[in-house]
Amino acid sequence: MAENFVYPVKKGHDYTVSIERLAFGGKGIARVDNYVLFVARALPGDVCRVRITKRKRQFGEARILEIESPSPMRRQAPCTYFDWCGGCTWQNMDYTHQLEQKTAIVREALRHPYDLGDVNVEDIIPADPHWGYRNKMEFSFADRKWLTPEDLSNPEISKDFALGLHVPGTFDKILDIDHCMLQSAEMNRVLNEVDNWSREKKLQPYGIRSHEGLLRFLVLRQSRSTGAIMVNIVTSRPAGEELMPLAEHLIRHIPQVAGVVNNVNARKAQIARGDQEILLAGQPVITDAIGPFEFEISANSFFQTNTLQAARLYETALAFAGLTGTETVWDLYCGAGTITLFLARKARKVVGFEIEESSIRDARANARRYDIRHVEWLAGDVRQHMARLQEQPDVLVTDPPRAGMHADVVQSILEARPRRIVYVSCNPATLARDLHLLKEKYTIRRVQPVDMFPQTYHIETVAQLDLTDHA
Repeated sequence: MAENFVYPVKKGHDYTVSIERLAFGGKGIARVDNYVLFVARALPGDVCRVRITKRKRQFGEARILEIESPSPMRRQAPCTYFDWCGGCTWQNMDYTHQLEQKTAIVREALRHPYDLGDVNVEDIIPADPHWGYRNKMEFSFADRKWLTPEDLSNPEISKDFALGLHVPGTFDKILDIDHCMLQSAEMNRVLNEVDNWSREKKLQPYGIRSHEGLLRFLVLRQSRSTGAIMVNIVTSRPAGEELMPLAEHLIRHIPQVAGVVNNVNARKAQIARGDQEILLAGQPVITDAIGPFEFEISANSFFQTNTLQAARLYETALAFAGLTGTETVWDLYCGAGTITLFLARKARKVVGFEIEESSIRDARANARRYDIRHVEWLAGDVRQHMARLQEQPDVLVTDPPRAGMHADVVQSILEARPRRIVYVSCNPATLARDLHLLKEKYTIRRVQPVDMFPQTYHIETVAQLDLTDHA
């Protein structure tokens, strides 16, 4: 753009806008003189008075001051923390409309900016239940509490201890909560027991600015098949002496708690896992089932956070693979081997690729549990392993992280020329980018969104690609 570019909006100024649609990321899209604004917590059909909070040449950002005319999609958010919490930002939208918007976002991502043609995008597969579906939650400790208007009016409120979730736009303050509607009642009970016990014993929360303090994270995992709960308390140093009484208390008083561990993260990085793990009480693993398979889950294992919907996702991927029992299948970014085992039911041979050695250890254990011997597990760089293998795949399944596949991996796939690719994605934008690169030799047959995370903008998508006849 020219240097004399004139912004149609001014930072800090107010405007009345109409929300056209939702972007991936959950924000509403509006325009002022064709200048795009992203508006947090806005829904299509809202007419809002907004204030400009950020301004760039390509777009601006704004926050709602007043909803002058509400969207027909809008409902009262049921969670008391909705106005501040950065978690489920779509709970102010009726669930039927959530599904419609997610399908629309996937379709739009495949149209722009890559224009992938007339792609068959099916209506999204809905989730059930819509609440309490998460089998894992991460809560942060902090020495600075985010103060709600109610807190500000109470001069006696404690400001130097919080256990809860992040507020958007803040990194060092935590919204103190006593429940989350996305987890079970038993997990909420554990949250409160740990909170109350830590305050009573005056254990110091970790300060992100000072890098001092003991308590960093509370990570809860619950098996949907057995109800067992794994409690992981992440600290800045080994804390067995301080936490052992709490662990024993949780085991005694909450029947669902099967194990309590202490992960130690002594680094400055805010990561809810550690280089060292101490078993404080109970068992170091719990088990959960996805479809016909039961998996061992440790404190740091990757496992889909919506167990029931994961089965629908994996069955969709298996159906798209179209296996007959004669195929060699490559499963890229296989994690602990959950999708791999589904594929192994129908394939002659499966090769699972994963960079994390710990995940491959879990995958091998899961395969041994079912005496599945026709799977080869490869830990390390995906590109290097793909280059070394002699036997090429008939079908390739890929489930990359949010950033999508590295361009070199895409090139390796094009060189391997599997007759079919099944792409499982958690990001419609990077899915579209990678499909654009694969379109050189592949035809996109169908795309199926799956709602893994109700009340949020997150979307899982499964795409089937077939090798073009003349490729």
